[in-house]
Amino acid sequence: MMKMNEIVVVEGRDDTAAVKKAVSCITVETHGYGIQKETWDLLDQGYQGPGLVIFTDPDHAGEQLRRRLTQKYPEAKQAYLDWEDARKEEDIGVENASPEKIREALKKALRREDSEREDRDSFTMEILLAENLSGCSQAAQRRRALGKILGIGYGNSHRFLEKLNGFHVQKEEFYEALRTIQHPEDSSGK
Repeated sequence: MMKMNEIVVVEGRDDTAAVKKAVSCITVETHGYGIQKETWDLLDQGYQGPGLVIFTDPDHAGEQLRRRLTQKYPEAKQAYLDWEDARKEEDIGVENASPEKIREALKKALRREDSEREDRDSFTMEILLAENLSGCSQAAQRRRALGKILGIGYGNSHRFLEKLNGFHVQKEEFYEALRTIQHPEDSSGK
């Protein structure tokens, strides 16, 4: 079983149960947006110690919580599930994902841990436009497919740009993922 030193931050006990089926780690549950002082203390300790991996649900509430946690812990790693991988009927959450999908999301977050880059905010709207990720009829579909491959999920053009930079996606990783979604007639060759 995959073992992690970092503390995995989840929303609730069902998320903890699902994560622990996939990896050996310590989790801290926020129990939603109204985080208690004791939980903040645990998160502070984890952030200053082994580090945090933020792993919230890919729904609106989970994204709000992720933004709040990332604001307080900007160097925390980010693990993300695509909503299709976290869905069970009408419920969307980490607790619904398979152990394989959870491990995959956590591995992607850990691979980016040493990505201290000079070009941290290197992705621009111009890149999204040039790669048909904004401003064309297929842009949303392409962002969804690319977000799934990169493990950062879907977002509108502006949110997707924030995720590319905020999740420290490497340009090499970005262009490799783009190649996998290109149509055969597409000859961008990047």
